[in-house]
Amino acid sequence: MEIEHVLNNLGSDKKINLEDIPDIDLYMDQVIQLFKNAYKDTRRNEKDKLLTKTMINNYAKGKLFFPIKNKKYTKEHVMLVSLIYQLKGTLSINEIKESLNGINEKVMTDELNLADFYQSTLDLMDQNVLAFTEEAKEIAIAAESKPSAKDDNYLEEILILVSLAHKSNLYRRAAERLADKIAVKKFSK
Repeated sequence: MEIEHVLNNLGSDKKINLEDIPDIDLYMDQVIQLFKNAYKDTRRNEKDKLLTKTMINNYAKGKLFFPIKNKKYTKEHVMLVSLIYQLKGTLSINEIKESLNGINEKVMTDELNLADFYQSTLDLMDQNVLAFTEEAKEIAIAAESKPSAKDDNYLEEILILVSLAHKSNLYRRAAERLADKIAVKKFSK
């Protein structure tokens, strides 16, 4: 299997860096354009929507980030929307809200430099991409060596598919358990 080709077309290195976020407040359309430019190569197909007005409005109504002023989004809002964007494929909106609630509180009370925290998430994402790329290559090599897939590209691809899906499920379940733990800590205060 051409795992290199698959990995090269994931856009796994795409993200919104701090320097990509303007220091001026943005209107919603500008926020959407920023995400579209940053993540366009990560879409599965052209019809996939990365971020829409409805999504942002739902995040605002659901209080996933602190209130906006005059229909403009600050740099901090964009960082929080980016965190939400990363979490939304794994967690429910309510789980994201519960998990990020403390971040919002700390930002609003000036207890947290969100830019520093956000940079830490970007650094970890870079490490994740490197680790994922190596692991995926190892999975492909292991699948290729299995007797049941010898000389059958289709069966080899199915082995890789199942292995990647399993690993994804393990990570999702771990993220869900961590979100549950954060929610329990919040309610036990």
